[in-house]
Amino acid sequence: ISAFGLQQRLNIPRAEAQMLIENYFEKYPQVRTYIDKTIAFAREHGYVQTQTGRRRYLRDINSRSRAVASVAERLAMNSPIQGTAADILKLAMIRVHHALRSGNFQTKMLLTVHDEIVFDLNKSEQETVVPVIRDAMQSALVMRVPLQVETGIGRNWLEAH
Repeated sequence: ISAFGLQQRLNIPRAEAQMLIENYFEKYPQVRTYIDKTIAFAREHGYVQTQTGRRRYLRDINSRSRAVASVAERLAMNSPIQGTAADILKLAMIRVHHALRSGNFQTKMLLTVHDEIVFDLNKSEQETVVPVIRDAMQSALVMRVPLQVETGIGRNWLEAH
């Protein structure tokens, strides 16, 4: 986010917004390194990719128009992270589907909401199926940092939170 954007969102002076951004990158220099390396990779190769190798091509990354290139740069920064999250969810859905099927469970996967999967849980299976679902989701993609899955149970999505 730019100092201007942060100024608008927080309703603070631009100088203060700029200071917040600088302090953030000073405290977390690896974030700046990630951003710079990711944009440089995108400029050289014309794409970025998720942890699973799925590519997002960025035809405008080397545009002469600064405004157009800036949009592509933001996509370059966000796509590997957001795309990997989407990949993990899809892989988790596949693993859960197979686990439910092989266990002959009556519980059904209904839909996704952002990074969550909503199920129609057969109450009699609750003690058995919830750990099966959690394990299937947590093992969707093996990474250096283990995935943590939280579960909630309720009569509706709101109650489950």
